[in-house]
Amino acid sequence: MRIPFTKMQGAGNDFVVLDETRGRLGLTAAHYRFLGDRHFGVGADQILTVRPSPGPGIDFEYVIHNADGAEVEQCGNGARCFARFVHDRGLTDKDVIRVQTQKGVIEPRLTGDGRVTVNMGAPVFDLAQIPFDAAGLAFQPQGNWGNWPLALVESMQAAPVLVAPVSMGNPHAVLLVDNVDTAPVAMIGPQVQASPRFPRGVNVGFLQVQDRGHIRLRVFERGVGETLACGTGACAAVVAGIRLGLLDADVQVQTRGGLLGIAWAGDTAPVLMTGPATTVFQAEIEIPDNL
Repeated sequence: MRIPFTKMQGAGNDFVVLDETRGRLGLTAAHYRFLGDRHFGVGADQILTVRPSPGPGIDFEYVIHNADGAEVEQCGNGARCFARFVHDRGLTDKDVIRVQTQKGVIEPRLTGDGRVTVNMGAPVFDLAQIPFDAAGLAFQPQGNWGNWPLALVESMQAAPVLVAPVSMGNPHAVLLVDNVDTAPVAMIGPQVQASPRFPRGVNVGFLQVQDRGHIRLRVFERGVGETLACGTGACAAVVAGIRLGLLDADVQVQTRGGLLGIAWAGDTAPVLMTGPATTVFQAEIEIPDNL
């Protein structure tokens, strides 16, 4: 089977974008893994699929698969690329679109400077909805919120790590670190992800606060590993930093792939994320029949 695709990136978080507005391609998890494979396929952190409106008041449906083939709930950097794709391909002439995701509706908006702002909806702190099992753990208050001590899986580290769980439509655990350059992301990230207290897995963010309006961030993503940027991870990190009393309402997030702007007014207000969305190339690929 030969299919067309578009390669895109947002702050270094890279995607294969598929157009299913005129019909389903019928891809399986194995096909998505092939497309995401950097050696034998195209290579991407996630595969994004554009589908037609599922109902009134909605412009498109947005389906996301990680490089491991699993469908996931949300992808913020991907949402910006999604908006750029449908606009540049002539699928819509709107600058603001309403997009259905697995976990709700988001509203990407193309800005005059070429970037895209996405209304990511309100963060979720209810532990059952994230989900995070805190049974038997001693909550440690900080600011207007706090952290939970989490024992690492298969670790010689005696002390647990402190995590701030939050959902941006997908689960995140935010850890405060002194320096993201020296943080043991590759060691701690997989162990936090493997914790049974996150029954659906989790994206693990390592947050370094520079001042009240600037942070540095690395994210070990569920089903992918560390990426150059994670949009929902940036949202989760800023929301956590604000609730912990460390950040103001408008924050610049420096990732390894670029700069993202995150704004949150608190409580039930939506999180607004602004950043780049760039088309790299368009092509076709032959998907093997024996996958």
